[in-house]
Amino acid sequence: MTHRFPIKEIAAQAGISTATVDRAINKRPHVSPQTHARVQKALEELKNQEILLSASGRRLFFDFIIEAPKRFSNEVKKAIKKAAPEIGNAVCRHRFIASEYMSDDDIMAILKKIKARGSHGICLKLRNTAAINKIIHDIETSGIPIITLVTDIKNIKRLAYVGLDNAGAGQTAAYLIEKTLGNRNATILTTQSNESFLGEAEREKAFEELIRKNTPKIKLLKIKGGGGLERPTENLVLDALQDLKNLEGVYSMGGGNKSIISAIENLHLKPKVFIAHDLDKDNRELLLQNKLSFVLNHDLIKDLRHVFNIFLSHIGLSNPQPNVMISDVSIITPFNIPE
Repeated sequence: MTHRFPIKEIAAQAGISTATVDRAINKRPHVSPQTHARVQKALEELKNQEILLSASGRRLFFDFIIEAPKRFSNEVKKAIKKAAPEIGNAVCRHRFIASEYMSDDDIMAILKKIKARGSHGICLKLRNTAAINKIIHDIETSGIPIITLVTDIKNIKRLAYVGLDNAGAGQTAAYLIEKTLGNRNATILTTQSNESFLGEAEREKAFEELIRKNTPKIKLLKIKGGGGLERPTENLVLDALQDLKNLEGVYSMGGGNKSIISAIENLHLKPKVFIAHDLDKDNRELLLQNKLSFVLNHDLIKDLRHVFNIFLSHIGLSNPQPNVMISDVSIITPFNIPE
């Protein structure tokens, strides 16, 4: 396995020990195929980053921990790869961990590993729970800076929150419902993937307050759970709507929109408006098929630029940055889908 990178650097990128990397590179025994693949992947990432980034800057390692369905975590990863080369004052290397669900023990193990090997900053998209707050507090005491992405975590000493104005997004959805349906007797389905994500909770609160104020005749039917995953979400929707005769609208605050639409179609319901979040691959297709009316989107690449610049500012390699960087809400229709 030929390479030009120091073993210590490969180990840092792969998240394993230098001894393990040495055994893998020199084809010594007792190295699993998974470890060989991990080292190879780290080498490829380092090569790509060398191509994309100026080698004259200081090398910095940042960790991203994302709890989300693959369709969203893939969008975050793509945004990181596009944003990182635009940061000119350093070579920003990223280590990316994503899973559709992370238990408290999973998160503790990941953060302990990062703390042990060191990091210039950790960017988190995790649930807002007391247990997770306690785990993060241990990282805070180590001096590693933390930024929350697209959904905030309360009661932690984070460096910044970067992402969507979630309350503003909820109000935008309520406005679209009002302008589409008006104030009349109608049932609107609202879905949350996981109420422990603060961003979704903020969307729900702002949406419901404005609906109650401007369209009080509308009835809200709420579903919470499913994690944005297809099968669990579809089952929840089928159970909740099986006795419903008419459904006028849907506001999906999390994900799993293909499964929500599948359940609605199986029940022969025909909502007049369906509002979703995030322009991922699934939602692009659903918009073009006219199965979604609006997608509330924000610029993830811009968000990730802010993440890197805030970390660099903290290190002293960039100008001072604010501790909250809010993204504007964009209303996407089939006619203004960005490239």
